[in-house]
Parts: sequence; structure tokens; C-alpha cells
Amino acid sequence: MAPFFAHPSSYVDENVTIGDNTKIWHFSHILSESVIGENCSFGQNCVVGPKVTIGNGVKVQNNVSVYEGVECEDDVFLGPSMVFTNVINPRAFIVRREEFKKTLLKKGCSVGANATIVCGITIGEYALIGSGAVVNRDVKPYALMVGIPARQIGWVSRAGNTLSFDENNIAIDSYDNSRYILENDQLRELV
Repeated sequence: MAPFFAHPSSYVDENVTIGDNTKIWHFSHILSESVIGENCSFGQNCVVGPKVTIGNGVKVQNNVSVYEGVECEDDVFLGPSMVFTNVINPRAFIVRREEFKKTLLKKGCSVGANATIVCGITIGEYALIGSGAVVNRDVKPYALMVGIPARQIGWVSRAGNTLSFDENNIAIDSYDNSRYILENDQLRELV
């Protein structure tokens, strides 16, 4: 494995851990005490941290700031110019660092361009957040969320394809023929 790459126009603070084969492109800044896994990609003008944890294989597109309080598990996709928050009621004249809320993005989920993720929620495994959505509550695994505020309009496979169910609540993804079952408003993959 090759060590990480950071473009000369980017800054990586001291006390940062970055995994092999991770690429940090133009005009980005990785702040102290952040931990970034292997095989990640950060587009131009990204800010990470301080004290952020990002798993392996995460793709962060241009113009994304991942603030303290956010954790991304492996294989998360963050679309261009999507937004995180970390305080519910920010004021420029009041310091609320002790009120930062944790936001967790579970394995394989994707957040579309220009979406906003309000702090203090969890986005489930392989969920798909549509472009421009405003997510202000927890998202179930495999859920397809759109709108302002975001609402669930369906289910997606691990590959991100919208699923259609038969009379037995079984869906087959055309990408890889994986099978899913919908029970009690929860989706799970059949193995």
C-alpha cells in the first residue's frame, strides 16, 4: 500500500492519522485529532475535523465540511456541497462546543449533492439521501429519503437501486441479483 497523498495546496495538521492510499485534493484542510481510514478520497475545498473519525473507502466530494461530532463508517459517499451541522441552535455570540451533537453515518450510506444533515441523527447502512434533502431525524437502513424535510419514499439495495417488491415482500436487485425482504417496515438482505 502507498502512503496517503495530500496536494501541496492542502493542510494536514499535527496529530492526524490518515490511512494508506487516501487522496486529499486541492485547498483542503484536515484538522488535529482526526482519524481517516484507507482508500478515501477528498475533493477540493474539503474541511475535516477536528476530532472527526472517517472509515475506509469513504468518498467526500468537493466543498464538504465534516465537523466535529460527525462519524462516517466505511464506504460512505458524501456528495458535492452537502452540509453537516453540529449544534441545534447556533449563535455567533454564544460558544456551544459542549452542545455538539453526534451524527453517525453507517456503512455504505450515500448523501446526495447539496443535502443538509441536521446534527444528532444516525443514517442507517446503505441508506440513500437524495440531492437537496434536509434530514432532521434518524434514517432506517436501506431507506430512500427525499425532500424538505426528508421523508422516506422507498427502499434501495446495497448498490443504490430502488427496489420493487413482489406479493411476498421480496425484491431482487438487477445489479447483482441480491435479494431483500421487507418485514415490519424494516428491510434486510437475504443470504
